[in-house]
Amino acid sequence: MKIADPTQTTLVNEVKLMLSELPLDGATVLELGCGRAEKTRTLAESGRPKAIIALEVDTIQHARNLAITDLPQVSFRQGGAEAIPADDASADIVILFKSLHHVPVAHMDQALREIARVLKPGGLAWISEPVFAGELNEIMRLFHDEQIVREAAFAAVCKAVDSGLLALDRELFFNTRSLFDSFEAFDQRMIKVTHSNHQLPPAVYAAVKAKFAAHLGPEGATFLNPQRVDVLRKPA
Repeated sequence: MKIADPTQTTLVNEVKLMLSELPLDGATVLELGCGRAEKTRTLAESGRPKAIIALEVDTIQHARNLAITDLPQVSFRQGGAEAIPADDASADIVILFKSLHHVPVAHMDQALREIARVLKPGGLAWISEPVFAGELNEIMRLFHDEQIVREAAFAAVCKAVDSGLLALDRELFFNTRSLFDSFEAFDQRMIKVTHSNHQLPPAVYAAVKAKFAAHLGPEGATFLNPQRVDVLRKPA
């Protein structure tokens, strides 16, 4: 296993990639850290999963998700990956979109144990993590440096595989694209997120704005972001 592969720079839509890579037809899917439920909606509207349990630890966002009423096959629950409110061997697929590194480092190993617990034998975990590289990352690290937690998340995955808790099915490396129409859009999506609500000192805010401005053109700012997906399988 490796944490990054700079040679793999294919640009993909990760949701489309997931739809093509995972056996979602008739599956019970558990999504950990569903955020605004955008990917949850795409999964549900594909008509492929039988049921989706979407967890979010942030109380503000979870309350907003509970107001979603047009996805009858989705059950929104509050909880974190280290204590999943689901029965043993109840999920065919577990999905984590950029969420393992948000689990407290001390609880990451427990989160992997919980994932193994709720997966059915032969079930798959799609663990998607951003690689600590890229121009957007250079802006983000001015106020939210995630190098340590991303490395810890990868180490937890490696430990789960090395111990035999979960088996590595495959690793995928690719780029995704982030587009912001303006700095105000970046501010709303990346700085004022409810799960973190970063309070930036004026000098730091100015530095972030200036660094972002260097990428801003008439059509906004576009960034290519390297990603890694570890697809893990629960041993039968």
